[in-house]
Amino acid sequence: MQYRRSKVEGASYFFTVVTHNRRKILTLPENAELLREAFKKVKIKFPFIIDAFILLPDHFHCIWTLPKNDLDFSTRFRQIKSYFTREYRKRIQNLNISDIKIWQNRFWEHLIRDEEDMITHVEYIHYNPVKHNFVKAPKDWPYSSFHKYARNGLYDNCWGATAVIDFNVNIGNE
Repeated sequence: MQYRRSKVEGASYFFTVVTHNRRKILTLPENAELLREAFKKVKIKFPFIIDAFILLPDHFHCIWTLPKNDLDFSTRFRQIKSYFTREYRKRIQNLNISDIKIWQNRFWEHLIRDEEDMITHVEYIHYNPVKHNFVKAPKDWPYSSFHKYARNGLYDNCWGATAVIDFNVNIGNE
């Protein structure tokens, strides 16, 4: 069976990218910074907007909006993963494990269908560290676009702190 991705020019997509064997390396400060650097480098050559983002120890979720007439998110992820892997391996080469696999081969994507779908996925992203029991409230997780949303008045700083938020079981696994 061949895997088929939904591709629409200039659209917004929700993504899930996971480390190989769910290794918990992404939120080590030097790795979080390295991933941020990878995104910045790739965005220079292949522009896109990051609408929402959450970084957890073994995976991240994000929503991107691609430029008009562009549907190539796969190249962007290939570049981001390659840059991170290459630089990570350089840093750990003295540990004699430079051939270590960093990422799962694939990533999940979901085409955002409408404004309600966008809101649901942004909320899923921002609530994710609470869902995984890393923090009691989204505001307490440092690697999140929640803080930008709160600064811009789109969330109350206490959002997600007082009641459990249930999402459709398919969100995040599209």
